[in-house]
Amino acid sequence: MLAAILIGLAIKTPTFPFHTWLPPAHTDAPAIGSAVLAGVLLKMGTYGFVRIAMPLLPDAWRSWAWVIIVVGIVSVLYGALVALAQTDVKRMIAYTSVNHMGYIVLAVGAAGVVSDSSAQAQQLAVTGAVVQMVSHGLITSALFLLAGVLYERRKSYDLNAFGGLAAPAPRYAAFFAVAAFASLGLPGFSGFIAEFQIFAGSIGTVPLSLLALPGILITAALFLLASQRLLTGKTRGLSTGFSDLNTTETLSIGSLLVLSVVIGVFPRFLLDVIEPAASVVVNLVGR
Repeated sequence: MLAAILIGLAIKTPTFPFHTWLPPAHTDAPAIGSAVLAGVLLKMGTYGFVRIAMPLLPDAWRSWAWVIIVVGIVSVLYGALVALAQTDVKRMIAYTSVNHMGYIVLAVGAAGVVSDSSAQAQQLAVTGAVVQMVSHGLITSALFLLAGVLYERRKSYDLNAFGGLAAPAPRYAAFFAVAAFASLGLPGFSGFIAEFQIFAGSIGTVPLSLLALPGILITAALFLLASQRLLTGKTRGLSTGFSDLNTTETLSIGSLLVLSVVIGVFPRFLLDVIEPAASVVVNLVGR
């Protein structure tokens, strides 16, 4: 029964190897559709792990914990590596979603490896997983809206077709850089709070979780490379005559990034909501 539930939730999340529907869905969807898909709908899968699978079938969850951990590690590394190879900005962001969802799967898997001294680390991992759900929804939605601006202006997502966009569109460049830094987990953003808790809790429970750490470095590399291709250098290609963000675009994207900063700097208001529930889930799994 747990296997059937896990497969369904893994497809929804999505995790490797059930992720193949996500990049085409994002590529074909409008920017608003991608923002809703990344910000809300993917979290139905990860929420299902924490709210349904773990407390409902705790014995089976403990038995499957190592399988879940391995799937999480592979999703983290695979999503980051494939995203690094993309030249389509929307497909790149879609594969980073596989990477970020892998962190959540790793954390909830680690919460199933029960020992006498791991309860606090498990609670930290589950808390980080839920914070990551919130953080990913804010940051990745902002990135998809920024990708949508490219398509609206120039009907292209090709990173190589743009260049030097910071000169004609400085506001767009600033927002893209902030969203990229937030997504790679820079301190001061919600992504840092989530990933720090996930890795502290997961490594404290399962040292093998260290294998997922290169995913952070690869994510940093891919966003820095994308920013270099898109924003820096001499204005060329489709960047020529590119109009900057208008008021509506600025408010919609800026509000998501501001919320990410607020959580990154003042996370306690969110953690006060999540930590008690995470404690309950860990106790249910460990009973």
